[in-house]
Amino acid sequence: MRATLSNVHVLHDVNVQFVAGRWTSILGPNGAGKSTLLKVLAGVLPYTGQVALLGKALSEYTPKARAKTIAWLGQNEASSDDLTVWDVVMLGRLPHQAWLTAPSSHDHALVELALRTTQAWEWRQRVLSQLSGGERQRVLLARALAVQAEVLLMDEPLMNLDPPHQSDWIKWVRALTAQGKTVVSVLHEATVALQADDMLILNEGKVMHAGACSDALTHRAIEQAFQNRISVKAIENTWVALPDFKNA
Repeated sequence: MRATLSNVHVLHDVNVQFVAGRWTSILGPNGAGKSTLLKVLAGVLPYTGQVALLGKALSEYTPKARAKTIAWLGQNEASSDDLTVWDVVMLGRLPHQAWLTAPSSHDHALVELALRTTQAWEWRQRVLSQLSGGERQRVLLARALAVQAEVLLMDEPLMNLDPPHQSDWIKWVRALTAQGKTVVSVLHEATVALQADDMLILNEGKVMHAGACSDALTHRAIEQAFQNRISVKAIENTWVALPDFKNA
């Protein structure tokens, strides 16, 4: 697979497979092509090559079928500031509704569940412009959850979230994969990325490494991708990425 932005090649011969029912984190330095890859997978960016979704070519999906199958959360995603929180999350149910048909009781139940899951239920009548950055991000996460898609693609989902809500996000992802959902997330927080099942490391638009997050080879690849300025260590049975000030 290849992708080009403004006549600049961003992805070069990327060949990767994401395992169903698992969480894969995508990590790499700035400009590595992480967001571009996620947009290609979501079908929102043109590409050359082949992309398959659940065993079927992505190009064979209708836009509505793709929107039912993939929940997409983009980086710095725009949403109308004058919409209420409830209406923003209800947008996640649009792929499941017939044209000009009012939301069903099932749609309402799933929107409520998503808002309660992200602890945003109390703001449901507020407009988006009244929320802080972290609150807004939780609403956008709720919209992605409301889709009830088999695959969730999230670009920087932890943006503006404080540590407790970052921890909550990991719990949501674990609950999703326990249901057989597939999650692929682009993250800058290396320690959080290491909590995933698998990791894809990109550098300069190419796959530098793909493997399990628990694998020592993955840890070494992370350190190399960031020029040995971070160090992966085990602390209380959890892998963490710490700044290596000796090489700073």
